[in-house]
Parts: sequence; structure tokens; C-alpha cells
Amino acid sequence: MEALLKVKELRTYFETSDGTLPALDNVSFTVNRGETLGVVGESGCGKSVTALSLMRLVPIPPGRYVSGEIIFEGEDLLKKTDEEMRRIRGKDMAMIFQEPMTSLNPVYTVGDQIAEVFTRHQGLSRREALSRAEAMLAMAGIPDPKRCVTQYPHEMSGGMRQRVMIAMALSCRPKLLIADEPTTALDVTIQAQILEAMRELKRELGMAVMLITHDLGVVAEMADRAIVMYAGKIVEEAPVRDLFHAPLHPYTIGLHECVPRIDKPRGELAVIDGVVPSPLSFPSGCRFHTRCRFAKDICSTEEPTTTVLGEYRKVSCHRAATMVGGGEW
Repeated sequence: MEALLKVKELRTYFETSDGTLPALDNVSFTVNRGETLGVVGESGCGKSVTALSLMRLVPIPPGRYVSGEIIFEGEDLLKKTDEEMRRIRGKDMAMIFQEPMTSLNPVYTVGDQIAEVFTRHQGLSRREALSRAEAMLAMAGIPDPKRCVTQYPHEMSGGMRQRVMIAMALSCRPKLLIADEPTTALDVTIQAQILEAMRELKRELGMAVMLITHDLGVVAEMADRAIVMYAGKIVEEAPVRDLFHAPLHPYTIGLHECVPRIDKPRGELAVIDGVVPSPLSFPSGCRFHTRCRFAKDICSTEEPTTTVLGEYRKVSCHRAATMVGGGEW
């Protein structure tokens, strides 16, 4: 498959009064044309910072791109000017933001905000742009799109605002859609409609999707491949079938066990002990070892290297590397 996006050894840090936060540390992955890449992990693992880094939306300062490359269609986005990035955002790359409450401008109507995408990137007149905005709102499941285009964000519920964000992101039919928890505020019926709309656009345009989610069920349904993030690093990458049927990293195994199942006793729900560590105090060695039930002494002293099992099958874990190599843990 042809790569649309290649991220190579990306490091994104934030400078704070308490010290330097390595939010992303040596992150590398690829998104191919026409595929859906799932990005999973707990809150605080670096998923949203990854998305913001790709769009060059990390606020500088306090953020800074320490090193790495973001190669989109053969060009490094980290070397682009702000004006060049504005021409790319919304047209070739678009993002559905996680928080619709703060992502819309409160002093402009919803219609004007979506119409701006069409006037800026496609040169449409305001009337044509508003008509297209109305059509996009209908596609996103808004029941009365004609009325909606005249409303301000504060007049809408959280779920409706999320649909507006989705309509805005899909307006120019981007080559890469970054969806950061795109159905968080929606009921299950609208969730299904939005996911199906994303699937249809992917098929129609060959659009690639980077889907950030906590919902492993959505990953199983939508994604071709997935990467698992923990404490600013990618700990496992695999085709979705392998990730569910043969997870290798203990963190991936833990996430899989936390999925509610009808065959479990009522009221019983697995959990991963502990919490994601603060970027100010990442543990030495493997960053997951303080929560890992398989951890040994080496896990607390040596950072695991990445074991490559195939083009899209990788894991960073001492235990997994030992077992894959035929040894015992």
C-alpha cells in the first residue's frame, strides 16, 4: 500500500513551570492511502497530542517539536510555514476535535463557520457555501439543517455541536481525516450514522482515516490497523485481527480484558491497576512496568526496544520479545 503519512521519531514536548513534559517520545507510524488506523489508549497517553502535532496545532510556546518528521504526501509538515499549513488544514487534512464545546467560535453562526471552509478552499460564493453547509449538516444527522445554519453554537446541545464539527471536517473531502473521539457526545443511532458516513467517504474518495478512540469495539468495526499508545510512546502496532486475537503487550492484553462481555459474571469488570504516570515523572525502564502483572527486574531498569515481527506488527516489551523468540518468561 502507498503511504499517505509517515511519522518518524516524533518528539513533542511542553515547557511548564514544573519542568519539561515529554508528551510524545520517539513516535513513529504510517497511515496508508485509503486505510483506517485506530489509535487506542487511556487518557493521558498522548493520542490527542499526536493528532494536534500532525495538524501543527500544538501551541508554541509552551509546546515545541523537539525532533522528528511528519511526511505528508512526500513533504515534511514541520518545515511548512504557517500560511502553507493553513492551505493544507481543512482541505487535504482535516480534524474532528474531541471537545465541540470549545472548538466552535461563539460569535459566528454555525452556517458561516462551515461555509468558510468552502469559500477559503473551493472559492465558492457565500450563498453557494451556505447551501453546501446545509447539505453537510444534513449528512451529519442534523434534523433541521436549514434552521441550524442560522444558529449560534450556544443555541445547540453538545451532541449537535459535535455533529457540526463532523460536518465541517468532512466538507472538503480531505485525503486524511483525523477523528479524535468523533462520536463521544452522540447517541448510538447517530454514532452509527456518522461512522457509516465516514466509511462511505473512505470508499468513495480513498480517504484515509486516523481514528482516535477509547472504544475497542469501534476499532474492531472501523480500523484496518491499530497502534496502542502508553505514556507518550507506541507500545504495540498490529493489524486489527492480530491485535484482538493475539495481543502481545501486557497493556494491550489489559485493555482487551477490560472490554465488557456477556459471558462474564454479572457485575464483574476487569481493570488495570494504577494510573498513567505523569510526564514529569515517567518511571525508568518500561513505562508500564509499575502496572504490569508480568514485570520482572529488567523491566524497571532497561527500556525495551521495538521488536519487529512484520511490516505492520511491532511490540516494545521485554516479555513479548522473549516469548516471540521462543524463550520462557
